[in-house]
Amino acid sequence: AAPGRSQASSHRSPKGEGVPVSAGPGRPQGEGTPVSLHMTLAEVASRCAADGQALPLPPVESTAGHFAEPWQAHAFALVLMLHERSVFSWPQWANTLARRIRAAQLRGDPDDGSSYYRHWLDALEELTIAQGIATADQLHALEHAWADAAEHTPHGQPIVLPPEPA
Repeated sequence: AAPGRSQASSHRSPKGEGVPVSAGPGRPQGEGTPVSLHMTLAEVASRCAADGQALPLPPVESTAGHFAEPWQAHAFALVLMLHERSVFSWPQWANTLARRIRAAQLRGDPDDGSSYYRHWLDALEELTIAQGIATADQLHALEHAWADAAEHTPHGQPIVLPPEPA
């Protein structure tokens, strides 16, 4: 495996492309249910449930398509990538996400699916801080850098962060 990458085997999805499945606690290399980035959220959740790992889902109407906004797909992909690299286990992720959703509901979140991926971001931030990948200050600075870059990017152009000073 490449430096910083987990050992993974490649399974074939119905479309034929290789889909990595990581070895993890209780899962020898090559075992487990493959997850493709071409699957809907409902399909991923169904495969995770088949492995005995629950994934809190938004209401059914919200799972019919793929993602409503590009940032949602990016958040989803980040979670899958970090899990693949064994930064956190799937139970850690599911428990953190479920806790964030429950806390939001207690604060009056409408639980209509509109804030589901906001909860993903909150859970992802919590786990990256807990696992020592980033500090709250670093995440806060990055959030402001993206907001500033978006504000200064012409409509229709990709948002690009300027390089960090050397």
